[in-house]
Amino acid sequence: MTDLVHTRAELAKARAGLAGTVGVVMTMGALHAGHETLIRAARERVDHVLVTIFVNPLQFGPHEDFDRYPRTLDTDLEVCRRAGADLVFAPAVADMYPDGQPTVRVNPGDLGEELEGQSRPGFFHGVLTVVLKLLQLTRPDVTFFGEKDYQQLTLVRRMARDLDVPVEVVGVPTVREPDGLARSSRNRYLSADERQVALSLSAALRAGADAAGRGADAGDVLAAAHRVLGEVPGVRLDYLVLTDPELEPGPVVGPARLLIAAWVGDTRLIDNLAIQLAPRT
Repeated sequence: MTDLVHTRAELAKARAGLAGTVGVVMTMGALHAGHETLIRAARERVDHVLVTIFVNPLQFGPHEDFDRYPRTLDTDLEVCRRAGADLVFAPAVADMYPDGQPTVRVNPGDLGEELEGQSRPGFFHGVLTVVLKLLQLTRPDVTFFGEKDYQQLTLVRRMARDLDVPVEVVGVPTVREPDGLARSSRNRYLSADERQVALSLSAALRAGADAAGRGADAGDVLAAAHRVLGEVPGVRLDYLVLTDPELEPGPVVGPARLLIAAWVGDTRLIDNLAIQLAPRT
């Protein structure tokens, strides 16, 4: 059975009744198979699984899709029940921000201004602020984030280390459709034709990974990915970068991460893939 609470008081009462280890999966709703995988991963690790469902206004820019973002609580609850969640916290904006939008926010540092942060100014300030608030409210032992939002996962891990938040941050591999498209709540915005175009993102990542597997250097890996994108009209590339697993600047050798963001029609999509670069000889 999955219980649903909406207020801080209801959450505190329900959380006090969870004996043993607790894991939290934070979502903005519109749950899909990727979220279900996160919940099931938590189910395997902890005694109790808590899911938060909150569309956070702090991480939407003035021209982004806050009002358009799907709210599907009834369907989301079914996903949570099926995956084995014990408790769902679905607060209103007024419950999360009782004094209005907070004037004190978490600063993500330089990494928060790059990649997604450069394209969406202030985005990670909003993400880390709500994540920290939810960690304080839910008090989990472990929290689970999908690797599809890789920069977010990296920054949450860094925040937990830098601010001594007593939680283990676990990354869960990206869940994909059979044709390779990364699962995302925004996929529902794609038309049938746009969805076919969107497949070029994962295809470009695979091309880069294949090139790395043949011993290509960083430049050739990026070139292989760019070639795939160049063959598909309808993709407006935001960024395609190759970096180390911690998203640190500098030359990359060995384990690496290839990240992409692009617009397909009016929908902005992101994806990434772990690759292995051969050492320099």
